Amino acid sequence: MNRFIAWLPDRIDRRIRIFAWLSFVCETIIIATGGAVRLTGSGLGCPTWPTCTPESLIPTPEMGIHGIIEFANRTMTGVVGIIAVIVLVLCWNLRTERRDLFLLAQIVVLGVIAQALVGGVTVLTGLNPFIVGFHYIASLSLVCVTTAFIVRMGAAPGPRALVVPRWFSGLVHATSGVLALTIIFGVLTTASGPHSGDKAAGRTGFDSELLEHIHAWPGYALFALTVVLLIAALRVRFRGARWIAVLLAVEIVQIVVGLIQARNGLPPLLVGIHMVLAALTAAAMTVVILKLKSADAVAPHAVDSQEADAALR
Repeated sequence: MNRFIAWLPDRIDRRIRIFAWLSFVCETIIIATGGAVRLTGSGLGCPTWPTCTPESLIPTPEMGIHGIIEFANRTMTGVVGIIAVIVLVLCWNLRTERRDLFLLAQIVVLGVIAQALVGGVTVLTGLNPFIVGFHYIASLSLVCVTTAFIVRMGAAPGPRALVVPRWFSGLVHATSGVLALTIIFGVLTTASGPHSGDKAAGRTGFDSELLEHIHAWPGYALFALTVVLLIAALRVRFRGARWIAVLLAVEIVQIVVGLIQARNGLPPLLVGIHMVLAALTAAAMTVVILKLKSADAVAPHAVDSQEADAALR
């Protein structure tokens, strides 16, 4: 045991970096596989939980493709969990020096366990649309946590201070709030639409066409705010400006996909892409938010922020 602990890294090395990225990628992939379960009508492909049927852990031939798709998503949960545990173990010797990374790794492990339980409740309640929506938001949140781990992994440890003007930080957080609103209305729209995951699954009863329009409003507001944010970032020489550009690019693709799917009867493939793009948008926003602060001892950006604040007075 002591030999194994001694083998674990005592600094951020290649092993941690590889598995941190694998964790992020797998958390994103499981959103795609979860979307495939719903969009192919395979939500009850395995009608029980935690086994696939009362008599079998795995799908039987009689269950067909729907059983395979649903079971594949459950298997992916196991893969995500194993990788999350590996990241946590690799951070064991860093639990004092890099408490932030160790805490984030713990959150991911606990989050995966919680997600598995929510997935079980989803099946046992016959794909209740509100629980299915919560399941998606929880998955998206784990994408953000694994993103935060990657960002903090490459940053200096220690207390962090704001390196931008306060007005700019406020604008970033306001934009993130609009993003959250966009995602929430997107989930409600999907929960009211045709892709229930199974013919027998219920819907929310809300007007899906009306929700499509309501969902679009904060989406366009998010795009406008991001444009303003990018211009402001260049003005204050924000070191995370390139990530705002990435955020803007993902939003443009997201808007295009959203318009095409709405005008073509919500084809399943485009809906699935839309779901994954929402997670990538949230990930990019997470990076931007974390770049607002730094633990660097030398604070040239802090000086820049003070100058920018002074210029606005």
